[in-house]
Amino acid sequence: MIEVTNLVKCYGSHVAVNHAEFTIEKGEIVGFLGPNGAGKSTTMNILTGYISSTKGQALINGVDILDEPLKAKKDIGYLPEQPPLYLDMTVKDYLNFVYDLKKCKLPRKSHLDDICELVMIKDVYNRIIRNLSKGYKQRVGLAQALISNPPILILDEPTVGLDPKQIIEIRSLIKKLGKKHTVILSSHILSEVQAVCDRVIIINKGLIAADDTTENLTKSVTNDHRIIVRIDGKKDEVLKVIKGISGVVSVNADMEREKGTYDYEIETKEDTDIRRELFKRVSARNWVILGLKTTEMTLEDIFLKITMGDSIIIKKRSDESKYADIVQSAGEALNEVPENKAEIISDEKSDETQG
Repeated sequence: MIEVTNLVKCYGSHVAVNHAEFTIEKGEIVGFLGPNGAGKSTTMNILTGYISSTKGQALINGVDILDEPLKAKKDIGYLPEQPPLYLDMTVKDYLNFVYDLKKCKLPRKSHLDDICELVMIKDVYNRIIRNLSKGYKQRVGLAQALISNPPILILDEPTVGLDPKQIIEIRSLIKKLGKKHTVILSSHILSEVQAVCDRVIIINKGLIAADDTTENLTKSVTNDHRIIVRIDGKKDEVLKVIKGISGVVSVNADMEREKGTYDYEIETKEDTDIRRELFKRVSARNWVILGLKTTEMTLEDIFLKITMGDSIIIKKRSDESKYADIVQSAGEALNEVPENKAEIISDEKSDETQG
């Protein structure tokens, strides 16, 4: 669906994107993350045809976004961080304008009605956009991205300005859209990305630093394999039973949390899941499990560890050799750009280089 190969973007001597490579399959919801200035927005702008790359290729359904931009863009619905709204138009006029602009062939009235119902803006359909709240403006921006029912949606900070209830609604909508669309979601709310996305791609200093599921990234950045379980039962007997489970390395009982109830911190061997066996043994003795949690890192923990660490973590999802040349210095990247293809923009200001 989306294939990025050896993508480079240079602004003068600054390399904003450095040999980025990744593939996004049909029906995936992928979180695209990176700190400010990492090259995230630059990459998304290249994917949508807003700017050109210095080197490399971005394919949308097999179509090069630079060689055949109109054909490629027909398959993309894009919501930038600042929605492209005409504030003096009503929502109705604006969506009809976008419908015409995209040369949409779907039945106009029913198509726009379905979109408005989907993003919950029917109650402001006849209002002037300028007078809407930030949350409603964001939803109108999402509505324009859905016009013509494109198979690929690229959403940059889609929940900015929304209240907690609206965030949950948009989160549910994105999950629903993921059943029929390929979705690239960029957000600074990492818990939101973790809840919605099938996998995450993290870009740092222009390089793809990680590309995998949150679970697999956790394993790649930590060797911690622990669970904490709260059990209502005699402490000495519980400890003995847990120690007897295959794969348990160690177990320690915390202080008494409730009368006759303790928290037990259990360390297990790598790739060992003892939860089912633990439940069987506890229930067989008529003890009660009152709580169980893993010590897996959150996406925020993973993001900080990868982007603030001294080294770059490359998580290879498939072929080990495919990404062998990703980690290169900015100087090497510049030296590899052919003169006849280089698009060196020396007068770009800081806004462009923040990527």
